[in-house]
Amino acid sequence: MEEPAELAEWVALIDACLAPVATRSVDLTDPDWVRKMQEAPHPLDEAGIRPEAEAALREVLTRYEEGDDGVRAALRALLERCPHFTWATTLPSEPTPQGFRLRLLHMSVEDQGPDTRDMMLTLHDLCGQARDAGVDVRPLLLEVAELSSDVDRYGMGSTRHILLRAAGREPCGLW
Repeated sequence: MEEPAELAEWVALIDACLAPVATRSVDLTDPDWVRKMQEAPHPLDEAGIRPEAEAALREVLTRYEEGDDGVRAALRALLERCPHFTWATTLPSEPTPQGFRLRLLHMSVEDQGPDTRDMMLTLHDLCGQARDAGVDVRPLLLEVAELSSDVDRYGMGSTRHILLRAAGREPCGLW
């Protein structure tokens, strides 16, 4: 099954709106480049599309969670085709079981993004924050692992394997 056409068009439109912000060059010879980037508005705010982008991401995550394997694979492919959307669009973090689960679903649909190492570091930090907030992370990691891809995209394990490792089901030197 493919992702619904209207959702794919919505995400692609947001991706196109973010492209000028995401691909803008940075003058690394400017001694103030770091400060300027830190003080710049968030890309969603700069493009003026935060509510639309966050709503689209919520819809992606809802369909990802409720869909079958085919729908989930199609949604992973959609986000891979829309790297600017994926780069800029996140949801606010909530230190609750549901907030942690939502972040895991987001990681799962992104399927490691362009770099497994970044995903693993983010997962490690996210698990630590959730544990500090009293969230029992293991059952949520196991639940989302079941929805995740088994494809080892970069030679460091599949998203499913990484989530199972974080839950303690697989050996891992990072945790």
